[in-house]
Amino acid sequence: MNMRTRDRTTGTEQSRLHSASDLIKEFILSHQLQTGDSLPSEARLCEALGISRSSLREGIKRLEALDIVEVQHGNGTFVGKMSLSPLVEALSFRAGVVAKHNRLRLPEMVQTRYYLELGLAETVCARLDGTEQAGLEALVEEMLEKAEREEDFSRNDFAFHDGILALVDNDVTRQVISSFWAVHRAAAFHLPAATKQQEIDTALAHRLILNSAQDGDVTAYRNAIKLHYKPLFTRINQAKLQEFGNEAHSALHTLENI
Repeated sequence: MNMRTRDRTTGTEQSRLHSASDLIKEFILSHQLQTGDSLPSEARLCEALGISRSSLREGIKRLEALDIVEVQHGNGTFVGKMSLSPLVEALSFRAGVVAKHNRLRLPEMVQTRYYLELGLAETVCARLDGTEQAGLEALVEEMLEKAEREEDFSRNDFAFHDGILALVDNDVTRQVISSFWAVHRAAAFHLPAATKQQEIDTALAHRLILNSAQDGDVTAYRNAIKLHYKPLFTRINQAKLQEFGNEAHSALHTLENI
């Protein structure tokens, strides 16, 4: 088989697999199946979808990798949790590749999380207004202590933001922002190390975020989010200047004015 024929076959095979997985997804939607619900047996599903058993199995494998279905050997196939874990893994890998080979594209990923957090300002402030948040306050104090000792506080940072998102009670939003937090961390490894003062400023920004949310002050909350991201954007700028010099000027100007 020559290369051209092999390419055509591969393209046809990919199209077939996409078709099978799409048909299975349509079946789940049309039958209003939920996480944990079982799918019919292979024979019944093949008959219902009009596809071969081999196509069905390949489609199931594809959807299992996306957490859309879950295969329990001996028990059958069920609708999966449909978490964003595959998205997290793909985005984290992309962040590492982009950060290593094209830092001019890195801000796109960081900005995505930044804009998502800004967009939640009103919701977060409405939810936390007038409340006591001892757990979040303890995380902030621990972050400040670790920053002073020049210790890593990334786990506290994640727990803080995830804690706020848990209070918002929107699981999809929580998963999406948590995904981009993982991307954020993956990208940070390819940037100049943060200075002690930058780490302290980041920790202090978390205190402002929490205080403004508890005060119900949306404007102050958004300003605190901007302060939270300022040290990271500064490090991105430094990396781009080191690698690209004047070529990065326009991109840097955009970051400085966020």
